[in-house]
Amino acid sequence: MDVAGNFDFQSLTGVRGLIWLRERLLRAPRTTTRQPMGLLAETGKTGWGVLADEPGRVIVRGAVCQPWRADVVFTPIPPERFAAYAEPDLVKIAWTLEAEALGPETTRFAHETRAVATDAAARAKFMRYWRWARFGIVGIRLLLMPAIRRAAERRWSGRTSR
Repeated sequence: MDVAGNFDFQSLTGVRGLIWLRERLLRAPRTTTRQPMGLLAETGKTGWGVLADEPGRVIVRGAVCQPWRADVVFTPIPPERFAAYAEPDLVKIAWTLEAEALGPETTRFAHETRAVATDAAARAKFMRYWRWARFGIVGIRLLLMPAIRRAAERRWSGRTSR
């Protein structure tokens, strides 16, 4: 979990390329120079709130936004209000990182993302966006997960070789 939480996902060239492509397709303003930071620090800085946290085991982040906009603004919602939150024209997004020790040298690491529109108008906008954006979003996941695994294996092999 520590490796995933501190992994700089934008250190991956393919991820940066997919972010750049989304910015060009939506005519987003140029992003400012970004300092390298871990996944949890970056999502916290961009507005994702913590919905649940079991240190070392599970973290759930969530926000509401309008992902179809060029310059997405993520707004945290308190955990106790998140499920019932229904302000119109928004999408609620929750994502989970989960680590489960299966043995002394094996951990299962998983992630899950869920999104739900707060009304029919937001659902229609999100579905139009999702038709093309899903390829980049899934692509980021396909690049990120193996990179986290490699980083965790490097850390583990460094510990076991001492």
